[in-house]
Parts: sequence; C-alpha cells; structure tokens
Amino acid sequence: MSTVRKRSKQRDSIQRFLRMRKDHPTAEVVYQSIKEEIPNISLGTVYRNLALLSEMGEIQKISAGDGPDRFDPIASPHDHFVCKACGRLMDMEGSQSSKVIREAQKGFEGKIEEHRIFFYGLCPVCLEEASA
Repeated sequence: MSTVRKRSKQRDSIQRFLRMRKDHPTAEVVYQSIKEEIPNISLGTVYRNLALLSEMGEIQKISAGDGPDRFDPIASPHDHFVCKACGRLMDMEGSQSSKVIREAQKGFEGKIEEHRIFFYGLCPVCLEEASA
C-alpha cells in the first residue's frame, strides 16, 4: 500500500528550484538557495526531502563517481555526461543507450528493469580551453 505524502512548503520549494536548473546541483547548493527563501530550513531537512523526492520518483539522485550526489529534476531515464576536467554533469540528448540495453538483455536470462549510463570526457568549455 503506497503512502500519500502531505505537501510541504520545503519540498515544493526544493522541487521548484530543481526545475529551474540545468546543472544537477548538490544538496549543499539546493540548501544555500532554499535558505534564502526559507531562512530556518536545515541542511538535514533538505537532505530528507531530496531523498523522499527521489524515492517518490519525482527527481533522480545521481551518483557519478567522486564527489557528492547530484539531483536531476528529470525523473525519466536518460543518460549523462561527466566532464573529467571540471566535473560538470550534463544530460545527454539523443543517446543510443536503448540499443545497448536491448543487446545486454539478449545475453542475460534475467529481466533488466532500469539502467544508468554515464559518458566521460571533456565538456565543450573544457575542450575549448584545452585547445586554446
């Protein structure tokens, strides 16, 4: 039986903040921004609400190697690019990962229900700086 969660001002503010971003912020970045709107909010409250939103399927929690978890307002499956120079995390448009999943399923007797694919390299900004 699923639990219906009451709406909260804090959770609504966090979700609204994430929807305005394209950079997959950390909990600390979310906290610093939300604190301007809700001065008495604690970092623990932000972490709990981010975890809850992730569990509810409203956002994605992304762990991409070194560094803190990041949060993505796009909950549907999609791939990400991680810049090895600056650490920027970006959404990948038009990925071919569905083909990879179909191929993986052919050689696997179980059922693949989800996946996460990260591409690593240099983002456009770091690539330009490296070639300058």
